[in-house]
Amino acid sequence: MKIELLTTFIEVSQTLHFRVAAENLFITQAAVSSRIKQLEDELGVLLFDRSHKRLKLTAEGHRLTKHANEMLIMWQKIKHDVGVTHGAKTQLFIGAMMSIWDILLQDWLQKIHRNLDDVQLYTHTFSPLELRKQVVSRLVDIAFMFEPPYMDNIAAEKISSVPLQLVSTDSAAQVDELENMVMVDYGESVNTQYMRDFGENASIRHNMSQPRVALNFILEAGGCSYLPKQMCFEHIRKNKLHLVAGAPQYSRDIYAIYLAKSNKLDLIKDALQLFPYLR
Repeated sequence: MKIELLTTFIEVSQTLHFRVAAENLFITQAAVSSRIKQLEDELGVLLFDRSHKRLKLTAEGHRLTKHANEMLIMWQKIKHDVGVTHGAKTQLFIGAMMSIWDILLQDWLQKIHRNLDDVQLYTHTFSPLELRKQVVSRLVDIAFMFEPPYMDNIAAEKISSVPLQLVSTDSAAQVDELENMVMVDYGESVNTQYMRDFGENASIRHNMSQPRVALNFILEAGGCSYLPKQMCFEHIRKNKLHLVAGAPQYSRDIYAIYLAKSNKLDLIKDALQLFPYLR
C-alpha cells in the first residue's frame, strides 16, 4: 500500500470534501478520487458514503482512520531513523483534539517555525483516548487535550485557559429564549456547567465537535453558540455576532502532555515556552 493513499484518505476524512482535500494536498480532485478508489479496491470496502450531499465516513472508514494515522507517524519515524529524511532536522510529532487545533495551536506552529528552525513538524488529530496511547507508545511527542491523564510516566502542563462566551447572530437574543443553539464539545466539565446553568432552557439544535465549524455554521444559517473569545472578536466588531447579555461565561483549560522521560524533553520544553500561556 502506498503512503500517499493513506495521506489522501486522512485528508479527505478530515475535510469530508474531495475538492478541499485536493487543494490542501496540491493535487487535482480527480487524483484524490482515484487514490480513494484505489485504496477502497485494495481493502475491499467502501470508506466513504457518497449517497448524500455531504461525504460521510463509513464504519470501515472510521476504523481505518486510527490505523492510517499510526502508520503515517510510524513511517515518518522510520524515515528519520534510517536517514531517508533530508537534512539534519529534529522531528517533533504533535497530536491534538480537532477543536484544540482551531482554538489555540495554529499560531503556536508558526512560532515554532520562526524560532526553532532546526525542527521539522508533523501534526495529527486524535481522540483523547488515542492521544494518551500515542504519547505512551512514543508515536506523538506532545499531545494537547482538555483533561490530562493522571499517569506516573506522563507530564502534564497547563498551557492556556480559553474564555468561552455565548454569541448570537441575533442582536436581540435573550439568554432565556435561545434559538438554534449549536453546542460545541469542549469536554465534560463545560458540558456539565452548561446543562446546570440552563436547565430546561438548554435547547440544543445541533452538536458540533469543532468551534470553527460552529462559527461558520451560525454565520451562514443564524443561531448562537459558545465560542472562544479570540475566535469571534473580529465578527463582534463587525456586528456579525453579538454577545448574549446575562449569559454565564465559561473557560476551558488546555494541557500539553508528554513523556516525563522523553529523549526529546529539552525540545519539548523549548517548544512549550513559545506559548503565551496562563498559569
